[in-house]
Amino acid sequence: MTESFPRQEARTRRFTLGVPRAFQVSPDGARVAFLRGMGGADPVTCLWVLDVGSGTERLVADPRTLGADEEDLPPAERARRERVREQAGGIVAYACDRAVTMAAFALSGHVFAVPLTDGSQAGRPQTGSPQTGSPVTGPGAARQVMTRTPALDPRPDPAGRRLAYVCDGALRVASLADGGKDRVIADPRGAPGVTFGLPEFVAAEEMDRHRGYWWAPDGSALLVARVDETPVTRWHIADPARPEREAAAVAYPAAGTPNADVSLLLARLDGTSAAVQVDWHAFPYLVTAHWQDGHDPLIVVQSRDQRRMRILGVDAASGTTTVLHEEGDPRWLEIVPGVPAWTADGRIVWTRDEQDTRRLVLAAPGLEPVPVTPPGLQVRGVLDVDGDFVLFQASGDPAEVGLWSYGPAGLRRVGEGGGTEGGTRGGGTTVTWRRSLDQDGVTVRVSRPGRPAADIASLAEHPALATPSPVLFRAGPRQIVTAVLFPSWHRPGQHQPGQGKLPVLLDPYGGPHGQRVVRARSAYLVPQWFAEQGFAVVIADGRGTPARGPAWERAVAGDLADPVLEDQVDALHAAAERFDELDTGRVAIRGWSFGGFLAALAVLRRPDVFHAAVAGAPVTDWRLYDTHYTERYLGQPDRHGDAYDRSSLVFSVERAVVQPSPRPLLLIHGLADDNVVVAHTLRLSAALLAAGYPHAVLPLSGITHMASQETVAENLLLLQLDFLRRGLRM
Repeated sequence: MTESFPRQEARTRRFTLGVPRAFQVSPDGARVAFLRGMGGADPVTCLWVLDVGSGTERLVADPRTLGADEEDLPPAERARRERVREQAGGIVAYACDRAVTMAAFALSGHVFAVPLTDGSQAGRPQTGSPQTGSPVTGPGAARQVMTRTPALDPRPDPAGRRLAYVCDGALRVASLADGGKDRVIADPRGAPGVTFGLPEFVAAEEMDRHRGYWWAPDGSALLVARVDETPVTRWHIADPARPEREAAAVAYPAAGTPNADVSLLLARLDGTSAAVQVDWHAFPYLVTAHWQDGHDPLIVVQSRDQRRMRILGVDAASGTTTVLHEEGDPRWLEIVPGVPAWTADGRIVWTRDEQDTRRLVLAAPGLEPVPVTPPGLQVRGVLDVDGDFVLFQASGDPAEVGLWSYGPAGLRRVGEGGGTEGGTRGGGTTVTWRRSLDQDGVTVRVSRPGRPAADIASLAEHPALATPSPVLFRAGPRQIVTAVLFPSWHRPGQHQPGQGKLPVLLDPYGGPHGQRVVRARSAYLVPQWFAEQGFAVVIADGRGTPARGPAWERAVAGDLADPVLEDQVDALHAAAERFDELDTGRVAIRGWSFGGFLAALAVLRRPDVFHAAVAGAPVTDWRLYDTHYTERYLGQPDRHGDAYDRSSLVFSVERAVVQPSPRPLLLIHGLADDNVVVAHTLRLSAALLAAGYPHAVLPLSGITHMASQETVAENLLLLQLDFLRRGLRM
């Protein structure tokens, strides 16, 4: 029998296996290091290098030749992978020296280093498919570095002579020479809840900061984060299916409760002076740090209410700080990836919200920042700064993510447009990747002036599915970006009165930082599969979602429920007006995480519109979600309790019970979820039961927020389909 789409989607980890990623370009532009598996069903990620001059790919490290046991991961590494939503195994992260001549990575708590420059010793050049590449052999192959175990986050110094890593909460440095010394740089010395060199929970989950130390450009010192989780409330996550196991204690900073105490120190490696504290504690959140050649470190700090953010310059000798720039907003300030950074001419790269546009700005120290992008072009993140050349992502159309640059020649578009694009740059070599509606998967291209462009092949499988053909349009008076998908056997606009209409399935995320309607075919694979089962699928990005400008994002301030639900209803009605074949008498909704919250909210508050819902891992009570995310939108619960009640599903149950016909509702939750803990679903279920509201709960033993295990991912789609069919009486 032909393999089903749910089976293939689960086996390929949602078609992410075999996709090249994590590119690093050498400063001379001659090499590009990257990660990729051997095929579209291979969960073991390998390290590769592309020689830009010849266009030849080389396999430089295959974990299968290094004796790594993927099941023997340190708990901290499992937690890190959960924070970054890593679905593969093998070499899932690596770090290079400044020249990108060597790389270091961790496997099962052990550290390995591998040269990147000698192709004759690091695996035969790949003349055919990378799937047939030879194993890593010879003197240039990866070798284990003698470190303590379990080792986390290994990073070589810029010169490639030493390597820093974290073990048992201590930051250590080992020599990369054979038999070199390993010494401790910062040690909690048994202090419970204290670590050096690692990010705290909210930094990794909400700020996109996945590291806790930074090398000096000359390798002489380290900037190190000290995290004390002693003040943080401990929650306990148990596995009821294995009662013999002790519950795991997790330091979880729920809204309104204490955060981890984060501080910074500067540690010199020459032994000439003791580590010095960095004085920055006017604000509690450390957003990011940046230490660039020719400059003292930059750090970004944020107030707890997230209405103020400062760029601080750090004196590398004394640890004293100077405010270089400060931003403020009466609602909140978004964290933008990739900033701050220095250009070669000494200006700081930053962003600013003005004229309802997030604009790229350059600021000489002490001077007012100068915008270099126009109103209406929404900057989404800075990808690289190469000399005076700034590579960044921006959107004019919210459904597109364009690749742009700013440099001495001014502002220009780098990518092709019409899809979602990203890139990185070094030494004049630019790596770009692109997804669009006219292709499966991703195209990766490496270009350098004066040389033919080379492609880095994606080995991802092609979906066994009809090609998604979403119809994109703007819905309602707020111009909500919306997509509608039909079965491949259906022809939109050819419905005849009296013939059967299609039941409707809304498939949103619908919340902050999540965008579903994009011009990329890969974004619509699961929605198209549901469409093939006989649904018209509607996806809408309402208020609070990115790429529509700061005012659109901040429209959910104080209320995470009513605006987002109203926009889903408006998008549904606009789609039904546009397409007569949509049956608004049979409307279901499904979602995960914020989308799960929105799905349950829909049937509880608008049963007149929605007739069945599947809510996966929903946030049901925002008092149970973390500080940095929740307080940004709703404030402190002790001062803004009404905002929390207004946005609560548990509170919504009181409204739902007055309805004469409760709608079918399926709640799904992983019992090992440490992001949206299962208490959310259990408390909502208890409230529904007390109100006499019939519902179903599907607990997933041992499953985290990602729910990416093959058998779970496959059967979750099938179970949802069955529930929705029965709920709509299809």
